[in-house]
Amino acid sequence: MSGTTAVPERDDLPRWLAPVPKRLEDLGLGLAWVIVAVNLAGTAFGFWYYRFQFAGTPTVMWPFVPDSPVATLLFALAVAAWKLGRELPWLTALAFFGNIILGLWTPFTLLAFLEHYAAQGIHPAMYAFLFFSHLAMVVQAFVLHRISDFPVWAVAVALAWYGVDLLVDYFVPVVGDTPHHTWIPTARDEPMYLGADALGVAGAGETAFTLLALFLALSIRAKKLEVGAVDRGSRRS
Repeated sequence: MSGTTAVPERDDLPRWLAPVPKRLEDLGLGLAWVIVAVNLAGTAFGFWYYRFQFAGTPTVMWPFVPDSPVATLLFALAVAAWKLGRELPWLTALAFFGNIILGLWTPFTLLAFLEHYAAQGIHPAMYAFLFFSHLAMVVQAFVLHRISDFPVWAVAVALAWYGVDLLVDYFVPVVGDTPHHTWIPTARDEPMYLGADALGVAGAGETAFTLLALFLALSIRAKKLEVGAVDRGSRRS
């Protein structure tokens, strides 16, 4: 796949692994540079949106602050690399993981902390924008199977990065005595659901979506092997 910029044929994957209609996949890949530009614009907005958290975060932890902007940046870079004829499986896997995890985690937290966001005075238009723009990240993640075979080593790279991100955000303090995490609109120890505190609710969501991304990526790989869509050289990976 890496030797051409033409839109590759769609492999015979089950609907639960390829839920985006083929016409929409073809349109998105056909307008690849437009999609790259949209994701870069989203990345720029995201870095602006996180400006206050950057200001209050030690510099060493900055790579773990802008999760969603980094995910859209990874997607833009992955699609651009493919369009230039140099698809990078590790980069595509990172983009897939990032857009699945953050594309689902943000709507999850917007719903889980709805009352808290309302109390913070978030504008309904901004709330809706954050909700649906992140769901769009999930949609575009499901198009990446058209440009990559998701070799196991590449999936391992993505799992390593997002596994570390998960540990740092919710389980292992790196700077200070509490885990670092993306801002949520309430105290981390506020009781929430089923005995969990606010940090636990947010962490449970990210853990679940990380496992989901891993399952989907490996399932795509397995199904492509089943239908003979993976070339012989890639099968060794």
